[in-house]
Amino acid sequence: MATPSCSGTSEPTLRRPGVDRTSQKLNSEPLLGRVGFLTPETNAAVPPELGGTLFLADGTRFDGAGFGSPQRRVGEVVFTTGMVGYPESLTDPSYRGQILTFTYPLLGNYGVPSPTAKDRHGLPAHTESREVQVRAVLVRGLTRPHHWASRRSLEEWMADEGVPGISGIDTRRLTEHLRAEGVIRGVVDVGPADRRPTSAELRQALRRAPDYGEEQFMPEVSIPKPVVYAEEGGPLVAVLDCGVKASILRALLDRHLSVLRLPYDHEVPTRWEGRKVAGVVVGNGPGDPALLSDTVEELRRPSTRSLPTLGICLGHQLVALARGASTYKLKFGHRGQNKTVRFPDGRSMIVSENHGYAVDAASLASTGLVPWATNPDDGTLEGLRDRRGRLLALQGHPEGHPGPQEAGFVFDEFVAKVRKGAG
Repeated sequence: MATPSCSGTSEPTLRRPGVDRTSQKLNSEPLLGRVGFLTPETNAAVPPELGGTLFLADGTRFDGAGFGSPQRRVGEVVFTTGMVGYPESLTDPSYRGQILTFTYPLLGNYGVPSPTAKDRHGLPAHTESREVQVRAVLVRGLTRPHHWASRRSLEEWMADEGVPGISGIDTRRLTEHLRAEGVIRGVVDVGPADRRPTSAELRQALRRAPDYGEEQFMPEVSIPKPVVYAEEGGPLVAVLDCGVKASILRALLDRHLSVLRLPYDHEVPTRWEGRKVAGVVVGNGPGDPALLSDTVEELRRPSTRSLPTLGICLGHQLVALARGASTYKLKFGHRGQNKTVRFPDGRSMIVSENHGYAVDAASLASTGLVPWATNPDDGTLEGLRDRRGRLLALQGHPEGHPGPQEAGFVFDEFVAKVRKGAG
């Protein structure tokens, strides 16, 4: 197997117990290994014949071991700080078009549950959509799975889904680079380890590919036609599907609402199959919210605007745009399961987040919207409400999956508004 390396910037030589800095590979018997803290050899399950290369638009190059599907993919390189939940993260439609870096150093230990299993509503039981959404995966190390629910390894799943991955690179150094310079376009190439592409070849691949902000993701992540998930006796709410996670739909259904799932550019009807539509939800999804003019216009339509409305993640940005606010791109985004959100009553909660855009708080002046939550780390806007009490929106994910669910009260508040209006 080719020795994983990184070129493009200099790095001082560091030595720590149990870590071989030259090969960037954890020793099979590190310090403390004999007293119960055994760290598996990270690349033991990786086929030695595959090499993997990440080349960034600024010329930085990382070489490691390849896994998954031998392919070349271009995308926006981002990172997530989550320690668990890689099946949910990899199938989250918000990551469409992106190359995902996991900062946690060891992945694959609990394998992959059945991606075809469904819950009682017909939704994916263990994943957030029916396919892997990321363009490529970057990890420090891989290990063999040991879990009763595992049906295959992470590497096998990536290969089956046609998604390339690279292991053995210094993901901490890559993350520091992204934090310092901002998210950046990159190309991942997985192929024979003895025939790695040149940097000039990879630079040309980047030039030929469209920018992330120019790509149209909605036809890839939204459903093509309306679908109803019925809960007997529950009020009916419409969900504009911009790439909504299965767990958001499940959170609504578990609170005894029926769900009318609509394509992202569909009109929200006042009635559907004889039933009154009592609320509207706009969930998560990929890309620049400013490109979704059809969805924004629908949210502005008087009959839709009059409904109790819940915005989550991308939906938070879209409801703000519909009221006249503006959005902007963050330097490196918020992606992980340990993000703090502070509410006006002094409560702070830890939520799961996955977004690269935010609402400009200075643009709220004439919108009728007021800030509801903020991020204490960087001051960005994390929540909105309207003065009439019909709209609430959260930039984070109250459903978690993966991550904490302590902000689930957001769904409860929305359900209360829907039931009040339906009654």
